[in-house]
Amino acid sequence: MKKQATFLGLLACCLLQFASCTGGPAGKTVYNLSDYGIRPDTRENMSPLIEKALQTIRKEHPEGKELTIVLPAGRYDFYPDQAASRTYFVSNHDQPNPKAVGLALEDMDGVTFDGQNAELVFHGRMLPLSLLRSKDCTLKNFSIDFEQPHITQASVIANDPQAGQITLELAPWVQYEISGDSLFVKGEGWRHCPPICIAFEPETRRLVYNSSDVRMVLSKVKDLGNRRILAEGWKNPQLVPGTVLAMRTWYRPAPGIFLSHNTNTTLKNIQVHYAEGMGVLAQVCNNIQLDSFSVCLKGKDDPRYFTTQADATHFSNCKGLIRSENGLYENMMDDAINVHGVYLKVRQRLDDKTVLASFEHAQAYGFDWGFAGDTVQFIRSKTMELLDGTNQIASIRPEDQDSVCGAKVFRIAFAQALPAEVTPEASIGIENLTWTPEVIFAHNTIRHNRARGSLFSTPKKTVVEENLFDYTSGTAILLCGDCNGWYETGACRDILIRHNRFINALTNMFQFTNAVISIYPEIPDLEHQQKYFHSGIVIEDNEFDTFDTPILYAKSVDGLVFRHNTIHQNQAYPPFHWNKHRIMLERVTNATIEDNQFEGGFDPANDVLQQ
Repeated sequence: MKKQATFLGLLACCLLQFASCTGGPAGKTVYNLSDYGIRPDTRENMSPLIEKALQTIRKEHPEGKELTIVLPAGRYDFYPDQAASRTYFVSNHDQPNPKAVGLALEDMDGVTFDGQNAELVFHGRMLPLSLLRSKDCTLKNFSIDFEQPHITQASVIANDPQAGQITLELAPWVQYEISGDSLFVKGEGWRHCPPICIAFEPETRRLVYNSSDVRMVLSKVKDLGNRRILAEGWKNPQLVPGTVLAMRTWYRPAPGIFLSHNTNTTLKNIQVHYAEGMGVLAQVCNNIQLDSFSVCLKGKDDPRYFTTQADATHFSNCKGLIRSENGLYENMMDDAINVHGVYLKVRQRLDDKTVLASFEHAQAYGFDWGFAGDTVQFIRSKTMELLDGTNQIASIRPEDQDSVCGAKVFRIAFAQALPAEVTPEASIGIENLTWTPEVIFAHNTIRHNRARGSLFSTPKKTVVEENLFDYTSGTAILLCGDCNGWYETGACRDILIRHNRFINALTNMFQFTNAVISIYPEIPDLEHQQKYFHSGIVIEDNEFDTFDTPILYAKSVDGLVFRHNTIHQNQAYPPFHWNKHRIMLERVTNATIEDNQFEGGFDPANDVLQQ
């Protein structure tokens, strides 16, 4: 009997081991990373073990068979040493290469990575997770954080604006040194002197009213002991004792999650608590779903006041459907979502069908801009007017180097003859219409962040509904487009903004912050513009709670509807915005403004300015 029990026990163990490597739910192949020596809560470097395990799984995984990779719950630490080394050119980021990557998921189809609520903690400068050249993949149930964030937190202990002296207490986790008279903060493999900061109210964790980006002087400091420093050259009376500062640079080397050249990607139940770039950056991807993906603090007891260095989510040159729902985006240093393409600039016309065209922004180059068969259109950058008609790419290849990776200039041949105006002298941009997505942004909370709430720049159908924009500090929703500075396409043609609630946006002034909803394409020569840039915009059934005046600003729009909205007035802060009109329209035609409820009444003669 004892022998039989022993045999049955051994058989059960073998079956469990077999299931962990070959069989799982619904016939999926399941790999448990604990079988590869990857253990939680050791504080040891998981980078080389993860890289070796993923290489093994890639070799063993049968093509066409679905696969689940399981990482049991717990804390896992990743260091740059012995991590996967990759050269990635990431849109809207700085481009240091190669990058140390914690989990490099590449060339995998039908893969589910299930972190089972694991905490992934990174050290130094790393790109935590990448997914490239993959199809039908799901990432879910884990969080991303860094042991030593590159943003430095400090509290104001005393401030004498008249004397230009401020006393700061650095947060317990901050490592620092004073070299000469300058304060330097540091971590594993990095050191800098931050030039700027964002100020937060200590209780609410909102940005301090009318403070915006606060310039700092850390070149005349004295160490007072007990993590306190005295800094000279500050003359800012808004930084009252208790104010919490997030001191930062403008550097953004890598996002928390990098997606590139994927089809049908799902991110579910993921929390990014910090990254030195975007929370997630997706480029050249087709169909992305975010469900309960959050860039957020670690609850109400988190001692930190900041999350990511830049946007929470960012989508560049994607197509298909971007669906983002049920997310929490808070305390990041830029927008909750930004969706756009990239304009190339015509640099040389080689013949009637061929041009050299280039990426123009220093943070957006080196990746595929288009492919043979894609549909494009041309735009005059000075007036942001489209040339008539479209064209198709017959062939495209990098001109300044052998591969697309790192390229800035492309030789593009088109199927049809080009208009005579497509020359460098005419300052012409090229937009790839094929790589533009539809967007659904719904049931999200955006709060206490710097800059803006959300940006949408796509000609495809966009629905923004049932979101809470809570003290976004700048504009809550921006519809942009720019072929002169950021080179981010393009015109919105079909956008519906409905059933959202906006609470006290515009507590600070940043770029494009003309109203709670700001339709603000960059047009250097608006005076000579004949056509319109945006069109087909409907804003209805929303609720605005505001302490100030401006609700809607629009420029260069043909077809704008603002109806059935309710505007409540409060006294949370003194009004300060330069725009004293509820609705300001600049070169807008076919506008309908009707059936809105304004507390205190609405006088079109005074509350609407049409230029």
